[in-house]
Amino acid sequence: MIRKLSHLCLVTDQLETMKDFYTKGLGFAVQFPFKNKDGETFGYYLNCGDSTFLEIFDRKLKHKQWGGNSEMAPIVVGNRKDHFAFEAIGLETLKKELESRGVKVTNHKKELDHSWQMWTADPDGNKIEFMEYTSDSWQLRGVK
Repeated sequence: MIRKLSHLCLVTDQLETMKDFYTKGLGFAVQFPFKNKDGETFGYYLNCGDSTFLEIFDRKLKHKQWGGNSEMAPIVVGNRKDHFAFEAIGLETLKKELESRGVKVTNHKKELDHSWQMWTADPDGNKIEFMEYTSDSWQLRGVK
């Protein structure tokens, strides 16, 4: 069951400037940073209130972490949104329901932030993530 919009993900070539705008300018708190195996910060999860978030990734380091070609999609006005996510419960059941309606969904897996996720895309190709939080999810606990 989909509960609500969870987060919007933006990509940028100016990660720290974006973080400062949303934290110092708009007053959002950093819920947790994303760090790769080399210890580089490649993103931030910002708390927007009521368990909703803004996720910001450095474009090149995002591709370094999860693959893809960062040069394929240079950042220009209008294409900085990477995906949006819905918070859900019962991902396995939701996956079966969506597939019964003809929606193709990836298998769900637990990710770096200790939350379960699965993915689809709308007819225009906009990526949609479904997240199910666990008791260890960074969204709920921060990074331990």
